[in-house]
Amino acid sequence: MSIYILCLILFSVGLYCVLRKRNLIKIIIGIGIMEYAANLFFILIGYRQEGRAPIYAHDQVINNMVDPLPQAVVLTSIVLGLALMLLLVAISIRIYEKYRTFDITKINRLKG
Repeated sequence: MSIYILCLILFSVGLYCVLRKRNLIKIIIGIGIMEYAANLFFILIGYRQEGRAPIYAHDQVINNMVDPLPQAVVLTSIVLGLALMLLLVAISIRIYEKYRTFDITKINRLKG
C-alpha cells in the first residue's frame, strides 16, 4: 500500500511542476514525471508477489501469473508519451526562437 502512496506523491510532484512553474522546460519535465507515475501505477496494478512471467507452456499450470494487460498498456503509453515529449520540445524550441525566452509570463503575445 505504501508503494501506491509513493506513486501518488510522484504524480503530485509532477502536477506541482505543471501548475506552479513558469519555465516551459520545467513544465515539460513535470508532464514527464506525471507520465512516469501513471505508468508505474499501471505496472503496480498488474504485479503479484512471487508471480511468474505470463508465458504459456503446455506442461505448466496457470496460477500466480502476472497480469500481462497492464504491461501492454504501459508499453503503448511509453511510445505515446515519447511522441508527446518530442512534440512539446519542438513547440518550446519554436517559441524560444520567436520570443527568446522560456518564461511563459514574459511571453505576452502568442500570435502566429
